[in-house]
Amino acid sequence: MKNKTLPQIFIIYLRYLLGFAFVYASIVKIQGLRFTSESGALNPINSAWHFFETMYQSGIYWKFLGYGQLIAGFLLMTQRYAKLGVILFLPIILNIFVITISYDFKGTPIITGLILVTTFILIAWDWNTLKILINKTPTFSTKPRLENDFIWSIIGVIFFFLTIISKLIISKNSFILIFLSFLTISLLGMIIGYRKQKKITNKS
Repeated sequence: MKNKTLPQIFIIYLRYLLGFAFVYASIVKIQGLRFTSESGALNPINSAWHFFETMYQSGIYWKFLGYGQLIAGFLLMTQRYAKLGVILFLPIILNIFVITISYDFKGTPIITGLILVTTFILIAWDWNTLKILINKTPTFSTKPRLENDFIWSIIGVIFFFLTIISKLIISKNSFILIFLSFLTISLLGMIIGYRKQKKITNKS
């Protein structure tokens, strides 16, 4: 299955999606801003908004979380370093999931839970090499694989900078332009991927 085109394309864009979510969410923390426009200090101490206000007021810790998300998301989007990215991603998203089920976040635990499951899917995909982390002998495939092509790293870096731009630009019209850019690059990436996979299949 790992040598088929569709599963590889699925995993590649799953990494892009998770990376986008983390990079996008990291910017506000790195900027030292709140998630919301209002302070949560007046909310009950056991509420989610008071909890986030406490983290925000910590300053250094708030930015530390942001940089952690930024690095993990960037590594995932590069594809080349996605294995390291998913290892960094797991404890962060697990922590976020536990937070969302510890407070009244309504439907948010469903979203964070799905992201957590998706993270485990990515770990399972790379388990042949990641199992070295539990003192197991890793196994490597010698067959040429579409997901290892350098084009995905280039697209990932483009996505990374587009994500940052889409967060920093306030204009709705500009945001729509960024979204269309994401869509166009995604479609071009898929076309390139299918063509490259076809060449790999013909050579083998």
